[in-house]
Amino acid sequence: MKILKKIGLLLLVVFIIAQFFGPEKNDGDVTSVEAFYADTNPPEDVKLVLKNTCNDCHSDHTRYPWYDKITPVNYWLAEHVEDGKKHFNISKWNDYSDKKKDHKLDELIEMVEEKEMPLPSYTWTHGDADLSQEQIDAVVSWAKTVRLKYAFLKEPQ
Repeated sequence: MKILKKIGLLLLVVFIIAQFFGPEKNDGDVTSVEAFYADTNPPEDVKLVLKNTCNDCHSDHTRYPWYDKITPVNYWLAEHVEDGKKHFNISKWNDYSDKKKDHKLDELIEMVEEKEMPLPSYTWTHGDADLSQEQIDAVVSWAKTVRLKYAFLKEPQ
């Protein structure tokens, strides 16, 4: 029993010390998404869905929840954000070619239609990110319309 107390105390000390360390925050400029919104012109309902469900993991600015201050949860969240930005970063929208923009919107449509995005782990803690079928249809319809623009732009003239 004495050994279990020592192990428990050691784990507690390690946990407390770990709270003083954490991953780098995704604290970029919140206005970095404006180019995406200006270029794709989502209606207000879709823009709200994008802000509530996509921006935290797919832009250079994340709104962190209170539990992000707890190690190791903060490392888990940081990995999700890094992975999300690797696949699609709306803050880098102007860096994408028209062909890549079209492809990213195609992926967005597929992921939202198949309900693979937003991730269940995100919707557990962000109830407003749990999309209704009506919201899914609105996002998909908007993205398909925007894709027409890029399909036209990427065609050889």
